[in-house]
Amino acid sequence: MRTLSYSRVEMSQLAYPEGNMTLRRSRTALVSALCATALLAALAACELPPPERGFVSRHEQPAEADRESADFLKRSRLVELVTADLNAYLDVPHRITVVARSCAGEGSGYDPRTRRIELCYDDLTEDRNLFEEADGRPADEPLAEVVRETLHHEAGHALIDALDLPVRDRGRAEEDAADRFAQLMLLRDPRGDHALLTAARAYDLAAAADPAPDPGDEHAPDPARAESHRCAVYGADPARHPELATPPRADCPRTWTTTRETWTAALTPLLGK
Repeated sequence: MRTLSYSRVEMSQLAYPEGNMTLRRSRTALVSALCATALLAALAACELPPPERGFVSRHEQPAEADRESADFLKRSRLVELVTADLNAYLDVPHRITVVARSCAGEGSGYDPRTRRIELCYDDLTEDRNLFEEADGRPADEPLAEVVRETLHHEAGHALIDALDLPVRDRGRAEEDAADRFAQLMLLRDPRGDHALLTAARAYDLAAAADPAPDPGDEHAPDPARAESHRCAVYGADPARHPELATPPRADCPRTWTTTRETWTAALTPLLGK
């Protein structure tokens, strides 16, 4: 398994005038206070302006075929929870919009031109069908874990872009790095190992349903992505997951240490809010 090494990011790339930031926060606080009053709260036009930095979530109206997936995201508030987690850990110097929408088969992704992550309702519909056909029961729980992994993967792309890391625009290397960012973020959570193992199973199911990989896809093949997640889970805590111990995974603790240290070093300019 390849590991990545990143060069130091110049702090000047991420500089943000403290005075301007304080002014913007004060302005937002003032609007919040005004909107809390009985008079202005009654006005439909009284809405907080979107934050000028950090991850911001939004839901679009779905196509009719995607309504179940859109309703699931609204009920579970997964997009809001993941963006809140990212914002609690990182101080990104510009706005990254996370949009849940119908994509007509285009697939979830990150667009660096608009700094926009798109989570596709139709991807969720496809994943739900895979789990329900395999398990014969409703798939809300595994689907929630897959959504968490997907959002963190796409956030990895957004951060590679924000930090101008040396894997940017390098196809498979960037995709591998985004997967490892998802591993880093999810394994900060006591239940993150479950999310990664569920996502690994989703990759296995997808590979079984469509064994021929798309030659134009820059991601690693689904079985390799599944194994990368299992390796991270085992490497992060071998004693917790002895069932994952196999001779090929003997090096996973070292691989996990490299993943954690490499990404943490790269994120240093955005830490310490």
